[in-house]
Amino acid sequence: MEFFICCFPYLPIAYSLFAYYSFVMAENTATPQARSDDPLSLYTELTQLIGGLAHEIKNPLSTISLNLKLLGEDLGRYRDDEHRRLLRRLDRVQGEAERLRLILDDFLRYAGKYELHLKRVNLRELLGELRDFFLPQAEACGVVLRVSKPPGPLWSNLDANLIKQAVLNLMINATQAMSAGGELMVNLTSQAGQARLEVIDTGAGIAPEAMDSIFRAYWSSKPDGSGLGLATARRIAREHGGDLTAESEPGKGTRFLLELPLAEELAPGMTS
Repeated sequence: MEFFICCFPYLPIAYSLFAYYSFVMAENTATPQARSDDPLSLYTELTQLIGGLAHEIKNPLSTISLNLKLLGEDLGRYRDDEHRRLLRRLDRVQGEAERLRLILDDFLRYAGKYELHLKRVNLRELLGELRDFFLPQAEACGVVLRVSKPPGPLWSNLDANLIKQAVLNLMINATQAMSAGGELMVNLTSQAGQARLEVIDTGAGIAPEAMDSIFRAYWSSKPDGSGLGLATARRIAREHGGDLTAESEPGKGTRFLLELPLAEELAPGMTS
């Protein structure tokens, strides 16, 4: 009963989403011409509907989390065993509410429309910033971080914040794959008009049968993983006209390759 009471406010939204999805699928299968009318428009509308559902859940979730925090402060004033037991239960509920908030944040970032703020960026400098930012986390996990950069600049027209997010996702994923420590190697090179950024770990590797699934949204080999980190990183790469690929050998580690188009050379006298 409690479950249905908690979920009742979202039932009309969920039903609307299901009804619209059913309508789209019926139209696309019933009339072949409908499939080619405007698939981008259908995708955009469905994405907006799903995003709206996520926001409708997220807004009351913030209120729920705040009230759980206040309730925890009230219970914390008492020192008897009964209140301590209630406080432990409340802590678990708070943890699940926070986990749900993070899942919704990841989903909204993944499903939302990316508006790229392109700027001519030196990837060599960007990688240096990421190295300084991530080094403390790597050391705390017993991971040796090794970064290799070219002697000169590598310029690309990109959204620096999004590319940093993509590379950080790869570095975090690699670190999590080395629970007992290891080496994380990040190499930046260029080839055939493309910047090539490799993220290599010495973890357990990925099973061959799982390689086709690692970039699929909500697929994760980790019990507490959102399954959106790699999917988001690949989407960011492709939004920039690049790509993200992977190869792995069980027992030896995994290599991710992020490729991005290099910017055209500036004409003499021009500055970046």
